[in-house]
Parts: sequence; C-alpha cells; structure tokens
Amino acid sequence: MRPQPYTLRFNPKLSLNQAGKHVRDGLSTALRTGNNLWISCDERTTIERLRLTSSRTFAEHCSYELAELLDLPADEAAEIDIEGMGEAGHYLWIIGSHSLKRKQPDPDHADVAKQLDKLAKVKSDPNRYLLARIPLVLNPETGDYELVKEAPHPTKPGHLLRAAQLHGSTSSNELLDVLGHDAHLKPFLAIPGKDNGFDIEGLAATTDGRLFIGLRGPVLRGWALVLEVVPREDKHGRLRLDKVPGSTNTYYKKHFLELGGMGLRELRQLGSDILLLAGPTMDLDGTIAVYRWPNALQLPQDSLISGKQLQRLFDVPHGAGPTAGQDKAEGMALLDDTQVLIVFDSPTDARKAKPHHVRADAYQLPA
Repeated sequence: MRPQPYTLRFNPKLSLNQAGKHVRDGLSTALRTGNNLWISCDERTTIERLRLTSSRTFAEHCSYELAELLDLPADEAAEIDIEGMGEAGHYLWIIGSHSLKRKQPDPDHADVAKQLDKLAKVKSDPNRYLLARIPLVLNPETGDYELVKEAPHPTKPGHLLRAAQLHGSTSSNELLDVLGHDAHLKPFLAIPGKDNGFDIEGLAATTDGRLFIGLRGPVLRGWALVLEVVPREDKHGRLRLDKVPGSTNTYYKKHFLELGGMGLRELRQLGSDILLLAGPTMDLDGTIAVYRWPNALQLPQDSLISGKQLQRLFDVPHGAGPTAGQDKAEGMALLDDTQVLIVFDSPTDARKAKPHHVRADAYQLPA
C-alpha cells in the first residue's frame, strides 16, 4: 500500500530539549482533534500542537509545558516518556510508559568492565508514572484546541473541566500498585521495557469514561495485552481507579491479542472498533503492522482475541540495512474515518528534507 506524504513543520525556537535533541527525532504518539495534530516526543515533558495549514502540511507549532498544567512527580527536567494520548469528554488524556530503563553501554569504550557495569544498571524516572487528563477547549476565535488547567464545561452549565492525574508517588501509582498483584504482569514490573518488561505504548479514551491501555511489553507466548480501566475523580480532585464490571480483577480488564509476537505501539478508537499499531517489543527492527480489532468496546469481560478475530490491514516499512534502527512507526492518528497518519521515531534523513521538517505517512484504511 502506497502512503501519501504529509509534512510536519516545527518552530526552531521550541524544538530542542535540554540535551539538544529535536522533537522530530523522537515522536512517540499522535492524535488529531479538528484541524490540530497533537504529538509528543518521548524525551521531554511537553505536548506539541500543530495546525493543518494546507492539504498535507501541519505547521504553526505550539508547545505546552505539562509542569504548568499538572503536578508532575519529579521536576520538569525529568522526561515523562509520553507514549499514549486519547481524547474524550473535552479532555486530552496522556500516559507515560511506566517502564524502567537499562543504561546503554558504549561498545567502543576502552573500559569494558565499566561498560558491563553500566549495562547492569536499571533506573526509573518518576515522571514516567503519569496517567492524567487535561481540559481540551476549542478557541472559537482561532479554531484551535487549547490545553488549560481549568475551564467551564462547554455543554454543562455550572460544571468545570479540571486537570487531574492518577494518585501516585515518585516510585509508583495506583495502576502499578494493583498490577503488582497480577498473575500475568507482576513478574515483569521489575524488568526494563526494552527487555520485554512492563512498557505502556498506546491509549484510547471512550466517551463513557473507559481507557484502553496498550502494552508494548510484556508479550506472553506471542500474545499482546490491552488493559481496560475506568478512572474517576475523587473528592480531592485526584483520579482513582473505579471498579470495572465483568472483569476478573476488580479494577481492570485484560484483553490478550494474538499478534504473532508483536506488542502494541498505538491504539485508536474507530466506532466500536480499535485500530492497533503493532511492532517489536524488544529493541530491534521487525515487522510493524496496523490491525483492526472489531467490536473492542463491546467486550463484557476479560478476553482472548485470536488472530482470526483481528484484521491485518497493512504493514508499515521500517529501517533496514544502512538505516537499521530508524523509521520506527510509533504514533498513529486518525485523519478521518478512512485514513490514518503514521509518525516515526528516529526518522531517516530522507524524511528530513528541510530543517525542522519531517515527513509523516498517511495510509488509506481498507474498506
């Protein structure tokens, strides 16, 4: 399937993090609301907003610092590793990877012992344990959606939209606390994400208050996992996990998907279905494909979804040979009911024809 190119154009004054990495080089998730495209980079604490300025260009880059909208567990210098965004009920939902990370050794370093010691070290970033919602408000004068800390509800007089996040600390949150007793996931919570450990990548929000959370890892005997949860606001303005009817576990459902060993990279709701961007769970090049999960929103209990129940729509090319480790599809936005836009982590030079530009690919969904 031949994709159509889209250009994402960034503001050079907003595009570099403190380490000098450009936002276009680490795109991890994408979401469209109206004429706006929301994207994030996995090594910062901001959400980026672009605007459709021509038929295949998103530009007019605006950046929102999440430390100004939320109470981050750590300071704004510590990355959130945002790996999922969803939209429902006038809120933008965001989620961090919740994963541990292993240090990267330098194979060219003269001190091999030091590098082996480095490879043995595992660390956590407190901001990764973030699940939050932020009011998403349409500005009628500009036509852009904006993120604010608090705003009047546009259709419910007397009600407020308020930013809130799941109750937690610098080392965990309520989601990880309940999963710490799960028979399938407990053994993987102490394993770094790139080692097939626990690693969130993908979020879909529904109008009835549910969140579907895609896991890049672990993949169990070839089966990927999606968690279904229902966050509710408590009297203190914090989000807490509500009970989920029909589940084996009190506060979440588990949906296992037979994806041939691939984990989830992105989730997008389309009617009662969910579109899945799937790829390798480990740090390697491998098949990346888009699937349709029919009637995903209508499952009354935990489920095992066989490969026969999923529709493989198309594959997405990735880097290989001289471009190994590049062009890794990480984010997927619905342009409309018939097209998705794929954005890439570590894009090749061919995708960066101009400074502060990067090419994304739009794919037509099969009928």
